Amino acid sequence: MTKPFSQACENNKVHILPVLIDAFKASRSVLEVGSGTGQHAIYFAANLPWLTWQTSDLVMNHAGIKQWLSAYPADNLLPPVSLDLSQAWPEGHVDAIFTANTLHIVSWSLVQAFFQGVTQQLTANGKCCIYGPFNYQGKYTSESNAEFDLWLKARDSESGIRNIEAIITLAQAAGLTLVKDHTMPANNRLLEFVKA
Repeated sequence: MTKPFSQACENNKVHILPVLIDAFKASRSVLEVGSGTGQHAIYFAANLPWLTWQTSDLVMNHAGIKQWLSAYPADNLLPPVSLDLSQAWPEGHVDAIFTANTLHIVSWSLVQAFFQGVTQQLTANGKCCIYGPFNYQGKYTSESNAEFDLWLKARDSESGIRNIEAIITLAQAAGLTLVKDHTMPANNRLLEFVKA
């Protein structure tokens, strides 16, 4: 079985890393929600050696993640735990949460569930970093994002690029404050929240 591969992960990891180095500089344990292929995990764990990086995803994606982890083992990189946004999150607390390209893939009810999980899992002053495309004042930031949104909705009518204002409202209700909205390549953003 060949390792699953995401070209998007390869493209964006070098741009995400400097933000995480700063955002997670005081953190010790990070939960990655939706580790996907596992490519982000092996890259970030290697470059953030002071952090324990916990991978997570639906069980059906664990085999692929484990392939990447066995190919690039690291002492601070943990095998995936099962995390389904429609279910209770794994027990425990962390002082950092990272997720990439998830909120536009899942339904709005699961986006709401994500923030409920974050507020339960994240310790006080913990950081939550969310990477992906967002709309501003209901408008797409690029023609390519508009086309991507049509593709997402054709695949699953409950998915789609989210409005930043709605995300901030959910985050605030979960006790999170947006501290930075980082501009990223390919019309993406990296939202950095802190738990009050």
